[in-house]
Amino acid sequence: MAPGDSDRTIEPGRSLERDKVCTHCHDENDPTPMLVIYQTKHGVRGDPRTPSCQSCHGESTDHVKNKAGTSTRSKPDVRFSGTNKSDAEAQVGKCVQCHESGKRMNWTGSQHQSRDVACSSCHTIHAPRDRVLTKSTQPEVCYTCHKTQRAETHLISTHPLAAGKMGCTDCHNAHGSTGPKLLVKNSVNETCYTCHAEKRGPFLWEHAPVVDDCSTCHTPHGSAKTPLLKARVPYLCQECHSGDHGAQVDSAANLAGGNVTTVNGINPLANAAARAQLAARACLNCHVLVHGSNHPAGAKFQR
Repeated sequence: MAPGDSDRTIEPGRSLERDKVCTHCHDENDPTPMLVIYQTKHGVRGDPRTPSCQSCHGESTDHVKNKAGTSTRSKPDVRFSGTNKSDAEAQVGKCVQCHESGKRMNWTGSQHQSRDVACSSCHTIHAPRDRVLTKSTQPEVCYTCHKTQRAETHLISTHPLAAGKMGCTDCHNAHGSTGPKLLVKNSVNETCYTCHAEKRGPFLWEHAPVVDDCSTCHTPHGSAKTPLLKARVPYLCQECHSGDHGAQVDSAANLAGGNVTTVNGINPLANAAARAQLAARACLNCHVLVHGSNHPAGAKFQR
């Protein structure tokens, strides 16, 4: 301790007994206030699970004792911020001593772990409120790295992240996942069905792209085409439906005998005149149940 440190008083109830040696120096006058940690789950008095300063920062004997008596002490063994912070592996190693199960069981080998992301890259421990744990502030933490997704959420069609009604962790598990893209479920569809249960099925008439992957048609973070579509209808549909499905159906005026050609070609084309029946119209005007239908006559998703 620096001269005079032993005479400093510690406000009762502001620290754990075993932390007093640290709080002699580290208090609210630090650039990063320290004592507010006792307003968090990491500073609950009377809970035997509550860690001490040394639980996270290591024994840090040289830092504490300062045998050389210098005004500038050596750094703690494990440092979570500043220009001399410890590497990600050392930081995470301290956190997983307690936080190793549940949502964190797939951390090893995850995308964030392999890119040297540390827990403190997202979490703020010495703060009464961790921004990443609140839906209204969480996205801004993620956007620090995921700038493309930030731009997408400002498009006209988005999930309600800006309104604070959902957060990134409603779909993604930042600590690791057995599914793609760090999704909370094992597949894109299972993740989407968490909220969009009415699209789950099973349906009497299934639409293959829907069963396969929601992202075949939708982009989750934001789109200029409502609702979160990758392209406007009918162009989106025409990526799969070619031939009669991909072009406009003839009007009676273009056909000998006045019979309108149906999309499945029951009434064959009478000539090669330009098709007009569906010009400038959306497939969804007729095929309203594109996610699947339970109607006995719903094979074409029209009812």
